[in-house]
Amino acid sequence: MTVRTQHRRDFLRVAATSPALLPFLYPFGRPAAAAPVAKNDRPRLGLIGAGGQGSGDARSAAHHGDFLAVCDVDRRHAENAKNHRGIGKGKAEVYEDYRKLLDRKDIDAVIIGTPDHWHTKICIDAMRAGKDIYCEKPLTLTIDEGKELGQVAKETGRVVQVGTQQRSDHNRVFLLAVAMIRAGRIGKIRKVTAAIGGGPSGGPFPATNPPAELNWEIWLGQAPKTAYRTDRCHGNFRWWYEYSGGKLTDWGAHHVDIGQWAIGMEHSGPKTIEVKKRVLPVDFKGGYPTVDDRYNTANAFIVHATFPNGVVLEIRDDTENGVRFQGEHGHIFVTRDRIDLDGGAVNALYRDPVSESLLKELRKGKPVSGHMENFFDCLADRSVPVSDVWSHHRALSTCHLANIALRLDRKKLEWDAEKEQIIGDSEANAFLSRPQRKGYEIG
Repeated sequence: MTVRTQHRRDFLRVAATSPALLPFLYPFGRPAAAAPVAKNDRPRLGLIGAGGQGSGDARSAAHHGDFLAVCDVDRRHAENAKNHRGIGKGKAEVYEDYRKLLDRKDIDAVIIGTPDHWHTKICIDAMRAGKDIYCEKPLTLTIDEGKELGQVAKETGRVVQVGTQQRSDHNRVFLLAVAMIRAGRIGKIRKVTAAIGGGPSGGPFPATNPPAELNWEIWLGQAPKTAYRTDRCHGNFRWWYEYSGGKLTDWGAHHVDIGQWAIGMEHSGPKTIEVKKRVLPVDFKGGYPTVDDRYNTANAFIVHATFPNGVVLEIRDDTENGVRFQGEHGHIFVTRDRIDLDGGAVNALYRDPVSESLLKELRKGKPVSGHMENFFDCLADRSVPVSDVWSHHRALSTCHLANIALRLDRKKLEWDAEKEQIIGDSEANAFLSRPQRKGYEIG
């Protein structure tokens, strides 16, 4: 730990892995390790979307349950997951159509790691099939998808954990930051900055035949039918509005979530969205890109979301990745490898570590534990996970609204968070949903 005086201000910078941070992250001691689960008590699992992120989530889930089936429209991904010693162990059944996996009565829960444009449909189908879900972020492609997803979660009572792991993992530095903000350690919050980095430019990419192991028709799902281009698929899908929302719904799903959680706006939304900087890689007309052979999500941006409590949450591309909270008595900056405290909060943290009751409140009564462990704890007692559908929908709505403003070149949008409608702009309201290709409709 390094503590020094700077211009009569206390300053603390602690690496997320530093032992010096442990008393603040675990003021009442580290949580006890989970008790071993008997083999026949372990949940039976299915994996849908077995690429890099999905397989990573599955390896974590395999500590708590057993995979009976894996599904991917890329046969290579599915076979790799089947034969992975930490996932399918050579025994899992392989499917191309996720509905066949959901039809199995012997599967209790599914891990979903598909591209973004498939999340909502598979989640809804899984809930209606009686499965609990751990799904990667962002859950939705549009705001209306989030509304429908929340309603189905309420109707079915299924447990759904969103993969916004910053609420649990990364040595709990984000949880500590949120707890300190909620405890008033730096006073009234004046501004939050979510720095998420800019998006890439790429293309033109030539149209070609999809690889033999990939079912391109199913991969497209609800998105418009289009020619296969290598950089539309797999790891690069997020740079196309047809399948994702660029950095706004990639890193934005993480950092905007932390920002709204800290300021108590996790179940509300902004009053206004204002665009201060806008750089797109291609020309847009009526909110749609004019070419289809290159990345089209925003390269650079500064967007201000002003909330009912007066706090401005700034989303920008051009400063160090992380979340900065500016309060009347100092600031807190948190990123995945460290937390910086500047102001009276430093001494307050030494005198009075974050209270156990506040940490429990933020964790919905659950102990401080890993994100996947929280999911399986909630499966056991049927409680709501730390990253729930409804708060995720609200944070992601802020990101979706920012993208709508960027696509339509709006300087300002007014948002009615209760009605979930953009005020006085019918063209912008049309982007709360999207046309869905026949045969792949959600619902």
